[in-house]
Amino acid sequence: MAVRYNPREIESKWQEKWAEDRLYEVTEDGSQPKWYALTMFPYTSGDLHIGHWYAMAPSDVHARFKRMQGYNVLHPMGFDAFGLPAENAAIKRGIHPYTWTMQNVENMRRQLKSIGAIYDWSREVITCLPEYYKWTQWFFLKLYEHDLAYRGKAPVNWCPQCRVVLANEQVIDGKCWRCDAEVVHRDLEQWLFRITRYADELKEHDGIDWPERIKIMQRNWVGRSEGADVSFSLDHPGVAEKDIRVFTTRPDTLFGVTFMVLAPEHPLVAKLTMPDRKAAIEEYIERSRRETDIERLSAEKEKDGAFTGAYVTNRVNGEKVPVWIADYVLLTYGTGAVMAVPAHDERDFAFAKKYNLPIRVVIAPPDWKGGELEQAYIEPGTMVNSAQFNGMPSEQGIKAVAEHLKKQGWGGPTVSYKLRDWLISRQRYWGAPIPMVYCDKCGIVPVLEKDLPVLLPEDAEFRPTGESPLQLNEKFVNTACPKCDGAARRETDTIDGFLCSCWYFLRYCSPHYDGGAFDPEKVKYWMPVDIYTGGAEHAVMHLFYARFFIKAIRDMGLVDFGEPFTKLFNQGIILAQRQKMSKSKGNVVTPDEYVNELGADTVRAYLMFIGPWDQGGEWDDSGIGGMSRWLNRVWNVVLDGYQARSGVALEGEKAQVDLRRFVHQTIRRVTGDMERLHFNTMISALMELTNYLLKVRESGNVAGSAWREAVDTLLLLLAPTAPHFTEELWQRTGHGYSIHNQPWPKWDEVLAREEEITLVVQVNGKLRDRLTVPASITEDEAKRLALESEKAKPHFAGKTIASVIYVQGRLVNVVVR
Repeated sequence: MAVRYNPREIESKWQEKWAEDRLYEVTEDGSQPKWYALTMFPYTSGDLHIGHWYAMAPSDVHARFKRMQGYNVLHPMGFDAFGLPAENAAIKRGIHPYTWTMQNVENMRRQLKSIGAIYDWSREVITCLPEYYKWTQWFFLKLYEHDLAYRGKAPVNWCPQCRVVLANEQVIDGKCWRCDAEVVHRDLEQWLFRITRYADELKEHDGIDWPERIKIMQRNWVGRSEGADVSFSLDHPGVAEKDIRVFTTRPDTLFGVTFMVLAPEHPLVAKLTMPDRKAAIEEYIERSRRETDIERLSAEKEKDGAFTGAYVTNRVNGEKVPVWIADYVLLTYGTGAVMAVPAHDERDFAFAKKYNLPIRVVIAPPDWKGGELEQAYIEPGTMVNSAQFNGMPSEQGIKAVAEHLKKQGWGGPTVSYKLRDWLISRQRYWGAPIPMVYCDKCGIVPVLEKDLPVLLPEDAEFRPTGESPLQLNEKFVNTACPKCDGAARRETDTIDGFLCSCWYFLRYCSPHYDGGAFDPEKVKYWMPVDIYTGGAEHAVMHLFYARFFIKAIRDMGLVDFGEPFTKLFNQGIILAQRQKMSKSKGNVVTPDEYVNELGADTVRAYLMFIGPWDQGGEWDDSGIGGMSRWLNRVWNVVLDGYQARSGVALEGEKAQVDLRRFVHQTIRRVTGDMERLHFNTMISALMELTNYLLKVRESGNVAGSAWREAVDTLLLLLAPTAPHFTEELWQRTGHGYSIHNQPWPKWDEVLAREEEITLVVQVNGKLRDRLTVPASITEDEAKRLALESEKAKPHFAGKTIASVIYVQGRLVNVVVR
């Protein structure tokens, strides 16, 4: 596509100039209000596609806008550099993860710089570098010191053939991605963070402006439920435990329990299983280990299980209740045990029907005559077959039965959470080593702070089986105990990469500070982040973990705020061939070719225009061609018009007033769209202004100051979107360097006000006429003109006018009978 200007020449020129002048480097400045604009940093996958640009370019446009508004703007960039793909690359390509990662960083940094963003590259962070992960390890020690990090058993994906732990991504259709063996679940001792301590706080979002769907997803992830803790008596040979406790949200159904279900992984299963049931139970457990939690909980999956041969006693009625195992119960939710009430739970009903277990109605539906139920009744009703609670409304019974349990010492009202502690152990090499050692004499001992970072060994051996190289490296494993100086072994698990991304926004505030993870004074100046942009897919992982982390270090006294991100905005997705971009589909659009041909500013502007930012849109080559033609029209109208009109005498005061009105209306529109992140309508407004200027230039009616003001305003309003293009035109039209240091234009309400408006005339709500009237028209005058309208009169002639309704500046509705 032909262009009037040379984008490659212009963009490289100005990027070099801005870098040389350090135009976008920022410091703490108390004379300006601060604005911390953050985009989620990318994973070092190797190449940025147009979807990455869609996350980054609009956020840069908004950051530039705030800078022109007079804010001291911090808009940094870095790289999320630890993770499994780098380790997989090491195995497949025979290249060290560090080498692979840093090569990708170099390429992605080049691509990011081509965007022309105001990133302060002096603040870059890369999470896999020792100067960064030293402090990730330091935070781990702080969490351990405050009893928020602990070692416990947690399930993992285990390949029995490779004899390694697999990440979820490495399990494909229940099989190992390397050897195709069936994957099973095993419990291993691992490190966890006590995120559950913050469950109540994490479900609240007071004082932050976040999308409602993200808040709902986080509340559901916490899964707070009010109900009752219920103890069932256990008297089994050789078993020390004297009860099994369950959590239920329906204590009103307690008299309807006809069996109990344990998760197959429950520690009591082996103890309770009778000898004649052992083979069936072990077979069922082995089968359940091959299923994911999602598969186990699927509504389509037929409910099945196995009987242990053991019983517990329901204390409220003395009945013996058989104990089964079933995979629809998870050890990670509640207590891993469920009281089954088949008459009033759909899963329990299906299970009872399959195994011919009793179904006792204890909540009577309206007009129930005492017969069998055809399906589980889960709505409120009246309690029956429930001893002293008979006749009580079930909603009232929930509280009454819970209080009865409390009085008898068999349980009582309580709150349960779906949320489980955060498993942070990773059995792989490419992550921050967990800074703990194991000593036969002293037990588990934290590494001393002065000995951080615990460095990853460079001489790692990556085997095709995927075993962690840290386990194989004797120099790394064998160490001295920090407490007794005796022989000890290092922890060989590494830290979940999500901990690295829990605090990178703090490090941006002082990336070269060596007195701690961050400079407290600089964090106090910049934090919290004013606007955080990125994908909604991070709702219950990164965004959730970061909130927990900040609340935890707040309680340690390290920061004085409890929410990291004041405003959150989730952009939509760019589609190609009506599908989400992916390498496997072969529809990835890379920005480099378009930047080389049409320029970064054209790509930026097209991404603004493609659709509402929160919804995304379809990438279309013809669309970006249209954007290039528009910028060429701007180039023409600015240069040709500026030179031709600057010295010509003014012809017509009305033309000048009309032009200034349109310009000030455009400033008002664009400013509002920028504030609301409505970039597509912002571009539309600038296109309309361009077309208006072209018409004015052709008419020859306006020149001098009004024209120069209009052209300058167009460049200033376009500057955040097309920074190189406008910088060049700003210089060519005789202005000083730089347009990006100019203030954002302000509109004058008086100048923006229309002199005339279109007044709609309706009769009984139907359009009958449109009148051009002065914008300052009074209500009485508007009503008079409507009643005198020649087009409206025939519709109320001979009828009674009941009322005349006036909507200021818009319409008059004549109501007749």
